[in-house]
Amino acid sequence: MKITDHIKNANGKALFSLEVVPPQKGIGIEDLYTNIDPLMEFKPPFIDVTTSREEYIYIDKGNGLMERRITRMRPGTLGICAAIQHKYNVDTVPHLLCGGYTKEETEYLLVDCMYLGIDNVMALRGDAMKGHQYFEPTPGGHSSAMDLVNQINNLGRGKYLHDEQICDDHNKFCIGVAGYPEKHMEAPSLNNDLKWLKQKVDAGADYIVTQMFFDNKKFIEFVTKARELGITVPIIPGIKPIATKKHLKLLPQVFKIDLPEDLINAVESAKNNEAVKQIGVEWAISQCRELMDFGVPVLHFYSMGKSDNIKKVAAELF
Repeated sequence: MKITDHIKNANGKALFSLEVVPPQKGIGIEDLYTNIDPLMEFKPPFIDVTTSREEYIYIDKGNGLMERRITRMRPGTLGICAAIQHKYNVDTVPHLLCGGYTKEETEYLLVDCMYLGIDNVMALRGDAMKGHQYFEPTPGGHSSAMDLVNQINNLGRGKYLHDEQICDDHNKFCIGVAGYPEKHMEAPSLNNDLKWLKQKVDAGADYIVTQMFFDNKKFIEFVTKARELGITVPIIPGIKPIATKKHLKLLPQVFKIDLPEDLINAVESAKNNEAVKQIGVEWAISQCRELMDFGVPVLHFYSMGKSDNIKKVAAELF
């Protein structure tokens, strides 16, 4: 079932969903199940599965020279989606990237999604390659999420890269895109970033999932401005309970977000990370309750491989 249909069928009640990270190659899927299992009692209608672009590794040739090779540390996103759908009978949303994929490779992934009965995809530009300051399109690939959305929509209508096929409505994907309540790190302003978001929606995106944030005022301002700009699709907030003192530096550095002073002060005053985790749970519960009062369609949790704190939050809400 499409994400938008799940939202319609909920009749205004906020849904619970989560996002998981594939295990690194060489690690079995059981660890992933261990993190998902405790959250199934909250009946998530869908689970997102992230993907990561290629990166370079260097092989010592033993003669003073190093050989640079490309690898992927977390392959198998579609296989993991299929396994989750089979085990839990929930819809999955694989993340598709511009970075690291040609248009042909993207088409192969989408065809595989059709074969696997995956109706939803998240279309993302992706980050710069590790070690690079700026994003550079893969030769033969897309340079923006908007272009990726266009390809996904075209394929759903039967328009492939090199030919056309007869397709029915069942082949049309429900497409999610990313939104940034505190603007994308490369955008000169929030208003400018929202114009890009509007273009992605106009290209065919069906819903938006936001970057994590900790200040609801910024999310509400983001949604208000998006609606004023004519963006009418569902906007789903991304939530992550803070869990360690390191997050005070790590999250702003990696995701270019601000943390509220009250949260910063509470974490800095905590005796240990166990106390920090409890602060994060309480903050997330309060944050989610306010968002539910605001009328969000879904609360989407970034699990990052850990589910114990998310379970504590969800137990208070669902």
